[in-house]
Parts: sequence; structure tokens; C-alpha cells
Amino acid sequence: MDPVTRLGVVGCGLMGSGIAEVAARSGIDVRVAEATPDAIEAGRRRLTASLDRALRSHKLAEEQRDQALARVSFTRDLTDMADRQFVIEAVAENRDIKTDVLRTLDKAIEDQAAVLATNTSSIPVVDLAVATERPSRVIGMHFFNPVPVQRLVELVPALTTDADTVDRTRGLAEQLGKQAIQAPDRSGFVVNALLVPYLLGAVRMVESGSARPEDIDRGMELGCAHPMGPLRLLDLIGLDTAQAVAESMYEEFKEPLYAPPALLRRMVAAGRLGRKSGRGFHMYDT
Repeated sequence: MDPVTRLGVVGCGLMGSGIAEVAARSGIDVRVAEATPDAIEAGRRRLTASLDRALRSHKLAEEQRDQALARVSFTRDLTDMADRQFVIEAVAENRDIKTDVLRTLDKAIEDQAAVLATNTSSIPVVDLAVATERPSRVIGMHFFNPVPVQRLVELVPALTTDADTVDRTRGLAEQLGKQAIQAPDRSGFVVNALLVPYLLGAVRMVESGSARPEDIDRGMELGCAHPMGPLRLLDLIGLDTAQAVAESMYEEFKEPLYAPPALLRRMVAAGRLGRKSGRGFHMYDT
């Protein structure tokens, strides 16, 4: 199977910039689409800052950093993805936004064999696949944050996804230096189906006054050898993203453990989204 040499990434937030970075470091020509000039500039800064951190920590040589940056180009027009062999959307965790992006890509990409992957963390892939004219070429490819560090990718075939698409996506994951597991096309897949009830349980513990955020996090870090406590992890994920994932899972299963607690909803409404806003369950320098 031929390797991917031309990759598209739609969205250059935390996830999209991370995907673009690992692809560029793997020698792939990467074209990144964002909606506005400001978003492009923010994405470029995020990508450059991450590569500079890798340089300072001696994970990259200066020449490798420069070569990776040179492999990434930016656009505001999804029709510029026409020549891509594989495109990964990493836009907001919103069904309507993702559907619109995939429909536009479906029309824009000339090669009908090109794969369209969604980085959704909770939306059933089949719902997105059937919005296109190539449902057999649509698959979930769920990366984890931060993408340059986390080694796992969940491959999520829909009922409509063919075997060749799964094989090609697994091959791309290997190109990017990732390890892939195959997950069922059900909201939450494998990791979030186990993780989300745990995270929401920590929120409920704060909500009820049972324990302070710092004690919950320290307890899980020191008592269970977790690298990060559940509330710090929620702050890293983004409380708005966590709420969207929980709502999607609750919508599908109606399981009370998946329902976002009132405290989580109110923090999101107040703009306390975690690290990206400077305040969540903990305070951060912005």
C-alpha cells in the first residue's frame, strides 16, 4: 500500500495543529484549512511554538524543525484540498459544522478514492459518512491531546466504511508513528466510554462539596499513579469540549453517568473552559 504523501487537515486548533505537526515531521506535505486569517495566524504560531519546544528539548534538530515548517501550507478555501489523498477534519465538536465540512470536501476532492477522516471524539461516524457521496471512504480517526505526545489513535469504521479505507487509515497512523486500536462506531468509542463517567464523577464530587479539586487530583495522581488528576485533565481537554462529548453520549445511551453535571454546564456558560481560557477547576497563566 502506497504511503500518504499529500495530507489535508481542516482546523488548526489544538488538535488540528498537532495532527499537522506530526504529519509534517513524518515527511508528508500538509495543507491546513482555517476559516479566517486570524485563525490561520494563531494556528501557525501554535505549530511553530510546538516545534520550537521539541527543538529545545532536543527531540528535533534545527534543520528538522525548519523542514517540518516548510512542509505545511495554509488556506481559507476548502477547494484547495482538491489534490489531497487523505483529509482529516479537526473542527469543533459540533455535528452540523462537521457535516458541512465533510460535504464540502466530498465535492472538492477530485480523487474519489481519497479518504475523509473525522477526528470526532463522540459523534457516530455513520451520521457523518452518509452526508457525503463517498460513505465507504469516510472513517473516524480519533487522536488524543497533545497529538505530538500521545501515541494512540482510535480507528472508527462506520457501517458504510470499506475494508480498504480501514487499511489505508491504519497505514497512515503507522506513518505518523501512532499505535491504532479499532473502536466500535458508538458514541464515546472505547476510551471516552470509559473515561467520561470517571471525569464527570469528579465534577459531581466538587459539586456536592465532598472534596476540593486539588485534593481530588492529588488523590488520583498519588494514589492511582495517574499522570494527571481528572479535573486537571478536564481543564486540558476544555470544559466545553467535555460537555459536548458527554451530551452526545447521553443522547445516544440515556445513561445518567454520561449526563453533564449542572456545575459543568454553568462553568461553560461562565466561560471557565480550562487552560484555554485561563480558568477552569484550576487557574492558569494565559
